[in-house]
Amino acid sequence: MDAFPPQHNGSNHYHYYYYYNAAPPPHNPNPQDNICNALTHEGKLNIQKPKPFHGHNPCKCRTFLTQCLIMFQAKPLTFQLESSCVAFATLYLQGIAFDHYMALLWFGSNSPVLSNWQVFTQELSSKFGVFDTVVEAKENLFNLWMRNNKQFTTFIVRFEKEAYKTCWNYNTLWFALCCALPQHIKNILHLISKQPSYNSYKALVTQIDHWYWEDCSKYSALQAPCNFFGNSNWQTGAAAGNQTTSAALPPNPTI
Repeated sequence: MDAFPPQHNGSNHYHYYYYYNAAPPPHNPNPQDNICNALTHEGKLNIQKPKPFHGHNPCKCRTFLTQCLIMFQAKPLTFQLESSCVAFATLYLQGIAFDHYMALLWFGSNSPVLSNWQVFTQELSSKFGVFDTVVEAKENLFNLWMRNNKQFTTFIVRFEKEAYKTCWNYNTLWFALCCALPQHIKNILHLISKQPSYNSYKALVTQIDHWYWEDCSKYSALQAPCNFFGNSNWQTGAAAGNQTTSAALPPNPTI
């Protein structure tokens, strides 16, 4: 008769564990398998690829580099080497920008531009980017105005995109933002006490703009019935319907 429980003599540990747990012993995860699984997962991610950069429009250089960074952040294992980042970006170079890279590849194979991402971005920006991004940002900021038919939440994204490049302090940004606002928001701000910070000022303007569009929506809803009855198309259809209905009715009986 077999001994119960099974005797563990050092050679049948697998069977001994299976007898008591009705399952094989746990498998220790292999770090290499985890990396392979992560790489497989990154390969399935559908990240928008950068648009080709030709080097003719300096304003598109920063956008191109930003699109590359988005890809690198989404796939950190795939692009953990800086040389892989540079190689990926060069796949989307065309025109004069690609010709410049090819010249470096053939005649400067030891150049850090080919293997260091930061050096690569500096080279690309100095050759094909905006010469002075601060001056460009200031000009864009001065020419930026919030239109009456636009919402503040959309405008502030464009405003701060340029504002943070200027390296201005918050008081200056505060003044620039105030100048760019439409008059219907300024009229309300004059009635409210001054806010203690730039962020609180933004929050207040956001709330005022929200109230404004809420009132516009209510006003449009109240005007809708008037527009319906005053619409010439509706009147034409109603008249045609009345004629059709009148023709279908039988004549009044005589008594």
